Amino acid sequence: MFSAFFTLLSPCVRGASEAPLPGPIWLDTLEAVDNTIICPQINDPFQLVPQNMKIKEDCLIANVFLPDTKEKNLPVVVYVHGGAFQVGYGNLFTYKQLVRSKRVVIVTFNYRLGAHGFLCLGTEDVPGNAGMKDQVALLRWVNQNIAKFGGNPEDVTIAGYSAGSSSVDLLMLSKSARGLFHKVIPESGASIAAFSVQTDPIKNAKEYAKLLNYTGNGSIVDLENYYKSLSYDTLMTADVMNRRDSVFLMSPCIERKETKELFLSESPDNILKSGAYPKVPILYGFASMEGLFRVGLFDEWKKAMTDDFEAFLSPDLEFESDDQKQKVTKKIKEFYFGQSTIDNDDIYGYINYFTDVLFAYPTLRAVKLHVEAGHNQIYLYEFSFVHDELPIIPHTNIRGVGHCSQTNTVSDGFFGTNYTNSKLEEMRTLTRRIWLNFITTGKPISEDSELPPWPPVGKNWSPHMSLDLPLSLRGSLLKERTLFWDQIYEEHYRQPIPPPAATKLDPHHPALNVDIDTIFSYMYCINKQICNYSFRKANYSLVIAELKRIDWKSELLPIKDLLMILLSVHNNIFLI
Repeated sequence: MFSAFFTLLSPCVRGASEAPLPGPIWLDTLEAVDNTIICPQINDPFQLVPQNMKIKEDCLIANVFLPDTKEKNLPVVVYVHGGAFQVGYGNLFTYKQLVRSKRVVIVTFNYRLGAHGFLCLGTEDVPGNAGMKDQVALLRWVNQNIAKFGGNPEDVTIAGYSAGSSSVDLLMLSKSARGLFHKVIPESGASIAAFSVQTDPIKNAKEYAKLLNYTGNGSIVDLENYYKSLSYDTLMTADVMNRRDSVFLMSPCIERKETKELFLSESPDNILKSGAYPKVPILYGFASMEGLFRVGLFDEWKKAMTDDFEAFLSPDLEFESDDQKQKVTKKIKEFYFGQSTIDNDDIYGYINYFTDVLFAYPTLRAVKLHVEAGHNQIYLYEFSFVHDELPIIPHTNIRGVGHCSQTNTVSDGFFGTNYTNSKLEEMRTLTRRIWLNFITTGKPISEDSELPPWPPVGKNWSPHMSLDLPLSLRGSLLKERTLFWDQIYEEHYRQPIPPPAATKLDPHHPALNVDIDTIFSYMYCINKQICNYSFRKANYSLVIAELKRIDWKSELLPIKDLLMILLSVHNNIFLI
């Protein structure tokens, strides 16, 4: 048994989108027993959150699970929950069975979600990555306090599933988290996935705001004022979970380098290529049919994918022309579905597509970059164990291993699900043994084990372990599909960018002396979105050419607000 369960008030929220304050110091005994607090979040389409949970703005709590042992200095595991950065809470999954091994202390926790945690405007009040800074603050709390609970602050493994997997993959690259962990277990999610880091945070902020009926001018200043005016209830009404482009708008971002308490100032892709990060042991992997995450939308989306496959491309791809985009789109569609109309027989292609775009390819691309940077402590797996409790895949007669199935096996199960299947229990025992061995030694299988040897991964994503009964060490993992995407991303990858600087101009600035007709024609063009880049650039040059012709105070004062909108529009156009 585990001896105690604590719910501790972790770092308090300072501002709606700022980094958290340090946690409180208690001079008297704290009755830390309320584990029903969760952060503001969207209405949960997956019904992950029980009805008894209470949404609070001051939601940053930590749950510490202690084994029933007198031993001290135990390894610590900090688990980051998933939920697409939009939903979830620390105890979405629990790990009491791991704790009962009496070998580890486990910590789960809440962090801010959705726009509350991941609106990224690059301003002083909304710099971005509040939710990630909550995670760093929790790791600092663990570093300073876990010894009091019998844990070893010098032996901390960070683990996470889905968005939590992407989170720990990002924490590994962030200078703000250096020295706070020593091993990493990303379960179905990688730092370089499009859903893990916003490609263009200002574009996303505008798109999210429109879902909330925003009608402003789109400047960063106006967006910030709009978001600050919203209640949490309103802020969390946007529906972003079923977007066709496999992103969720509000997620971690690249911050402006001037940001205080910076979490991430370079793209994960560039950091991995530089090799400038701690090369700690990593247990990397995913389930064989992660794309089952989207299977409920197949009947709705199969026609849409036939008619407009471009809408399903990830936003971290860019193209020089529409013709080039159409050619690449055709190539991707034919790779997964052939040349015919997408119908029920294409369910496997559909599952494979979303497996690769969301989880498998980003993980394998990250592994490749790690290996090229000289990392030699990475253990790669595919979780492929099928059992009778898994649902039948629509339009087939087989069962599939869906998103984060390995997490469901290592943990106590979703909502503590307790199946009686003997093979499943055997797989649970085996998977927990592998996880515990990695947590305690940095290797998934010890050298003196009766299990198959598991060497680190090298080139070409080989070897990898198939986590099934029995275990099977195999060669390259999804090599054909990964090489296919490698070719596309080498030519068309769009690096994520930070928000540009917000523009605040003096209304008497000489740059505002400009012909009224030019202003209106230019703004009409932008508003109607009928002018291409060359037209915008040429007309902006015309605006600049006429700046000295009109006196601001005497002639343009009545349209001051209009001019400010123009300059805001200009800056958003030419800084993206």
